[in-house]
Amino acid sequence: MALTEFELVMMEDGEVALQRSGSDEPLVRITFSPEVLNYLDGKHVEVAKSMMDAGIQTVFEINEERAPDADSGDETRPTLH
Repeated sequence: MALTEFELVMMEDGEVALQRSGSDEPLVRITFSPEVLNYLDGKHVEVAKSMMDAGIQTVFEINEERAPDADSGDETRPTLH
């Protein structure tokens, strides 16, 4: 399976977005209110990165839950002699 690379980018409107490398189409956007931007004092990109990291980790966990267990599968494969 090919590994997809993602990147965080700052959009023209100030949003922080996650997109596939080489793409201009954001997959996820994070918008901070002016009040929060002021509170974070320029650290909003670090906060957005942490939010994206947590989301990606959750997606991996969801995918692991969906994957069938190797031990619990039906052993109905034909035996070749």
